[in-house]
Amino acid sequence: MAEASIVVLSLMTCPYRVLAAVTKPARAIGKKRCSSPRPALPCFPNKIGDSAMPFQKIQPEKLSQSVVRQIELLILRGILRPGERLPSERELSDRLGVSRPSLRDAVAELQKAGLLTARANAGIFVDKALASNFSTALTKLFANHHEAVFDYIDFRRDMEGLAAERAARLGSDTDLAVIDSVLQRMEAAHQKRNPADEARLDADFHLAIIEASHNVVMLHMMRSMYELLRQGVFYNRQIMFQQRRNRSKLLDQHRAINAALQVRDAGEARAAVEAHMDFVRNALADHLKSEANEKIAQQRLNYEKGR
Repeated sequence: MAEASIVVLSLMTCPYRVLAAVTKPARAIGKKRCSSPRPALPCFPNKIGDSAMPFQKIQPEKLSQSVVRQIELLILRGILRPGERLPSERELSDRLGVSRPSLRDAVAELQKAGLLTARANAGIFVDKALASNFSTALTKLFANHHEAVFDYIDFRRDMEGLAAERAARLGSDTDLAVIDSVLQRMEAAHQKRNPADEARLDADFHLAIIEASHNVVMLHMMRSMYELLRQGVFYNRQIMFQQRRNRSKLLDQHRAINAALQVRDAGEARAAVEAHMDFVRNALADHLKSEANEKIAQQRLNYEKGR
């Protein structure tokens, strides 16, 4: 009985010593006990202090918060785009598997955050303000000075060259298929000789490459830059496609970019984009010079007529 009490007491203080005592072979009756000392077993604390535990209580999450996170990620990753309309409340609640009140709570929170906006009798949209990060005053300043135009092109050259390099290395097969499909539409628009369609598809082609680079900061920054171009802040994109010689050269350049991407040649893809932007810069400089010369010629003509 005394031995049992000792075992229980030992178990409470250090289970390792009890384990050693239990597993120690029984001494044979009539044999001399071995007097050689046994190594002492370490005794570890049997309890970690509560303050050292890294766990916290799990807080139940509202369904609306899950909806908020999903829509935020779709906007962040560029899948939902500025100005894009969301499905109707009924359809969206069905797709997400949540109740309409939960969806309304999520939409209200996203509206408060400036990510979504409601239009009367039209629905819920991704806020258009996300498309541009430039103030109205700065946008006008860009438009009034040619220095900004060429800095814009140089900036695109650097960023889009990097994007093409990343797309060749990091883009999925689906990303590259999207880029190739845009080029095919550019080929069709070229045959129709429609400068407006070619200019629109030119922007789509470059944005598809940026999307394939899988960098959300670059994606939103460059979308803002392209929004300024779409508004005609820097120059009229259609000018580049109105001259037959330029149209053919631009299409060949886009073909070269796509070819390098499809074989995942990162260095060649970057070089092709840089060569393309150099051509755009020089062509625009020639166009602006031609316009300036024409204004001077008109002044001379008017002066001669008035003599």
